[in-house]
Amino acid sequence: MFKNLSLKVIIFGFIFTFFSSFGQSFFIGLFNSSIRETLSITHGQFGTIYALATLCSSLLLIWMGKKIDDVNVLKFAIFVTFLLSFSTFFFSKTSSVTFLFVAIFLLRFSGQGMMSHTASTTISRYFTKSRGRALSIGWFGLSSAEFILPVLIVYLLTLMAWQELWLIFSLIILICLPLASYYLVKDVKLNTRETNADKNSKEEKIKNWKRIEVLGDYRFYIISLNMLAMPWIATGVFVYQSFITNSKGWGDYIIAQSFMSYSIFSVITLLVSGYLIDKFTSRKLLIYMNVPLLLGTFIIIYFDAPQSAFLFLGLVGISNGLANLLGSSTWAEIYGVKYIGSIKALTTALMVFATAFGTALFGFLIDARFSIEEIATISAIAITVSIALLFLIRNKLNPVYL
Repeated sequence: MFKNLSLKVIIFGFIFTFFSSFGQSFFIGLFNSSIRETLSITHGQFGTIYALATLCSSLLLIWMGKKIDDVNVLKFAIFVTFLLSFSTFFFSKTSSVTFLFVAIFLLRFSGQGMMSHTASTTISRYFTKSRGRALSIGWFGLSSAEFILPVLIVYLLTLMAWQELWLIFSLIILICLPLASYYLVKDVKLNTRETNADKNSKEEKIKNWKRIEVLGDYRFYIISLNMLAMPWIATGVFVYQSFITNSKGWGDYIIAQSFMSYSIFSVITLLVSGYLIDKFTSRKLLIYMNVPLLLGTFIIIYFDAPQSAFLFLGLVGISNGLANLLGSSTWAEIYGVKYIGSIKALTTALMVFATAFGTALFGFLIDARFSIEEIATISAIAITVSIALLFLIRNKLNPVYL
């Protein structure tokens, strides 16, 4: 299916999505208890710091992320790599609330923001006919991290201090990623496309929207509302996993073990939906993206058995797999690829902002003594509204042809 440079671009995407985990909520959430114990802060205080730092990172990402439309991919990747390495080093030195804010800001910007943005934008721009399958394999990197890291980190925290782990992460990034980037994308230019792309295909005749034009399109906001449901709800679950565990009486390792279910279903969805996107388009799959997430909220509302954690995170994993692919391919299908970096910078920033919103909201509700079942009910209502709005415009999600 893929040859030579195409394969290298996919491997590059896989590696960058894997290493983006250092700034992802599921990963930082594994250190929630350790950090709060070190700094003597509450769930709500941690959530507020996390949300504000994430919000600031999303605003910077809007400006910084669009540079990938103007700068050689290799130079951009090397910059992001060094920034992530510094961010993980800085996080290891966290000794106060101020340091925690700056550290989370750097991690969210460089990890969840820039690393995933670099991976998905590079793949989305390079691939045309095989975009769905290429993105599915690229995002498999993050799914692999979600499968491997939770249990590994929980185990490593029994052997060494959390600060020592973050120092090790910094060294691994600094040693591995610059070399990998040079080997994989040194030949990728802004106008480089997969060799089997048909220059006379419909995609070549799609109008390329600038970001300012996209902001004037009402469809963008309805699609974004659906795209953002997964980030804010999943982030709340990941960051406050210890609260959910205590509320349900599941035991310390249930959530970490359940991440395997989340990862497995996410991977299966990635592989299947990549093929479906290439066959039916992202626009037709979009309406189904948050249905598993909605079912997952019902699991939290009505079930308390430890086994329900595996089912809940499995359903979240299905929506996550769909969201990762559709969040990249949908914009390229509707708005073209010439300015995809600028558009993706905005949508990634909105995604990061949504995670800030989710963290703040969950933290506020937890401190206000809302139960996890009540929080899940609020989430279910929000998902239902976003799906209903998307259903109303489902026949208008087409690109403009020149």
